[in-house]
Amino acid sequence: MNFLFIITLTYFSTCHCWAKKDERHDSICGLPKQLLESSSISLEINKKGFHRELVTTVEFSPDVPSALKVLLVHRFPSGIYVDPYQLTSMSEHSLLQILLDSTIDLEMPAHKTMGFVALVYPTLDEKNPRLLKVTVPVHGRYHEPSVDGKMFASVTLEPPDLLLRANMCAQLYHSESHTIVDAPCTVDNLSMCQWIKIQPQQEQSHVSVQIPVGDRSLVTFVCTGTLLITMMCCVALSKIIWKHGDFKQE
Repeated sequence: MNFLFIITLTYFSTCHCWAKKDERHDSICGLPKQLLESSSISLEINKKGFHRELVTTVEFSPDVPSALKVLLVHRFPSGIYVDPYQLTSMSEHSLLQILLDSTIDLEMPAHKTMGFVALVYPTLDEKNPRLLKVTVPVHGRYHEPSVDGKMFASVTLEPPDLLLRANMCAQLYHSESHTIVDAPCTVDNLSMCQWIKIQPQQEQSHVSVQIPVGDRSLVTFVCTGTLLITMMCCVALSKIIWKHGDFKQE
């Protein structure tokens, strides 16, 4: 009797372990495997000139968990910057939550500054959680004047890293199917969390921004013209002041 009981208990324990194994195989900390494998990301640029909008579109699989947290890690080159004052204003209106890894100098030209990383914390739309669109205002920096007559400088923007996590999971482990990275849990940067970095299933396309640049060959002409116009204005103003000014002393 005891022998049969032990066999029965062993059988159900084995089935239970297999079920656990299958459950882990189908999901990682509450994130469905299909979600991790089928998510896609794309970029597009709106507007023209120095002031643009970078639109990131993320498409998820149908089974998006309600506790899903998303983090987009943008690595911007030196030719582009974001205005921290503009971001603060948007953050106050709950339009955009961005954490920057360094201080942004708005006046620095492209050849005298470095690139930076922006952590974007978007909020999923409850009505359509499968589609996520994030618009970040970006601005082109001034570039060195061209020496070969080119009127524009090209700045390439790469797609961001897509990081996901769920509140129900406190500890993640590396595996062949996904990568674990550490990043701030929220835009407040008060604590670090482990995130699952999504591996793109296909090559992601970048976008290029054309920034107007000056022509170095025109420096002498522009400086000479500016100096002449300034001198002419000074002479004209001096004549008007001398003719109509009141220089009598009381």
